[in-house]
Amino acid sequence: MLDAALANRRGAARTPRRRTGADGEGRRLRGYSGPGPDPRDPQLFGAVLGRLMKARGWEKPAAEATVFGAWEKVVGADIAKHSRPVKLDAGVLTVEAESTAWATQLRMLAATLLRKIASEVGHNVVTRLNIHGPAAPSWNRGPRRVQGRGPRDTYG
Repeated sequence: MLDAALANRRGAARTPRRRTGADGEGRRLRGYSGPGPDPRDPQLFGAVLGRLMKARGWEKPAAEATVFGAWEKVVGADIAKHSRPVKLDAGVLTVEAESTAWATQLRMLAATLLRKIASEVGHNVVTRLNIHGPAAPSWNRGPRRVQGRGPRDTYG
């Protein structure tokens, strides 16, 4: 049994590998790869990663992550210093500005920002911007909340 396995292994080692062409037909690879490109040549990591992302359907999630991960590169250093992306849901990007003045300015620049985002990460990743100012604290709950109706006119 051991001799049969060794013979089988030796036979498999001598069989040349097959390469499938564009038509799916297998061709034998013989000798050196030569000066031209060959599938046996080392591949660039970026090219291999790009093919893997395309095959798995990860292009859109990667583009969405670029909006958050490279915000400064996408919109520019000045705008990124005064705003941050909060949420991206169904093509609507929610952006929080550091002040109400910056929120107003970003609303006026919304079309320009959408063009910048589309040129950097691709079209139809972000279709609309929802820009708001900083979130103010709510006094409806917490230690400073007074229970009841609150002060009223007590002078009759």
